[in-house]
Amino acid sequence: MNTKSSEPTNVMPTDIMSLSSAIKLLKEKAAAKFVEKVDISLQTGIDARKMMVRGMANLPHGTGKSVKVAVFANGDKAKEAKDAGAHTVGFEDLFEELKGDNWHYDVIIASPEAMPMVGKLGKKLGPKGLMPNPKLGTVTPDVAKAVNDALAGQVQFKLEKAGIIHCSIGTVKFPDAHLEENLVALIGEIKKMRPASAKGQYLKKLYLSTTMSKGACQVDLSKLVN
Repeated sequence: MNTKSSEPTNVMPTDIMSLSSAIKLLKEKAAAKFVEKVDISLQTGIDARKMMVRGMANLPHGTGKSVKVAVFANGDKAKEAKDAGAHTVGFEDLFEELKGDNWHYDVIIASPEAMPMVGKLGKKLGPKGLMPNPKLGTVTPDVAKAVNDALAGQVQFKLEKAGIIHCSIGTVKFPDAHLEENLVALIGEIKKMRPASAKGQYLKKLYLSTTMSKGACQVDLSKLVN
C-alpha cells in the first residue's frame, strides 16, 4: 500500500515564478464553472496609516467585465455622456435614485457643477468606493472621456490598511499576452503614484491568483519595476 501523501494539485507552489509561468499555471488550475478573474496582490513598503497610494489605470485589454456607468450631468454634457455610452445620465432624478438601494453601477461620474448635490451622497457612495473624485478623473467637465475610459476597462487601485494593493487584470479567458500587458500597464500607473516622502523599497512582492485558486503564485517583480 502506498502511504506517500502528495500535495493537492490545486495548491500553488511556494517558489517565485516568472510572470508568464504564473499565468499559465493559474489558467491550468482554474476549474470553476464560471469565468474566474485574475487578481493581483501587490505588497508595498508604504505605511497606509501615514501615506496613500490611489489612482486609476487604463488596461489596454479591459477587464472582461461589463461596466455600468452613471453620470451626473445636464444640458450638452448630458448628451455627450449618453453619446459616449453611459447607461444612466441624470441630475436630480439620478440623485433620488442613488438615495435608495435598488440600483447597481460600477462607476459614477459627475460634472463639477453637480458636486454640491452629489456630495450629499457621500455616506452612501463612499463605502462602496463610488464617490466621484477629481483625482480619479470621475469629477470632470469632460464626461465623455471619463465614460469612454470606464467602458474601455479602466480600473481603480487603492492602498489598503496592510500596505497592499488588490486589483483585477482580466479573466482566465484572456490570452496570456493580454494579461501580461494589462499588468504592466497597472504597475506603471502604481509606480507613478509613489508618495514623494516614501522611503526605502516601494513595491516589494507581487502575487497572482484567480477567484477560486487555493493560494497565490508569487511573481518575480524585478522585471516589472525596473
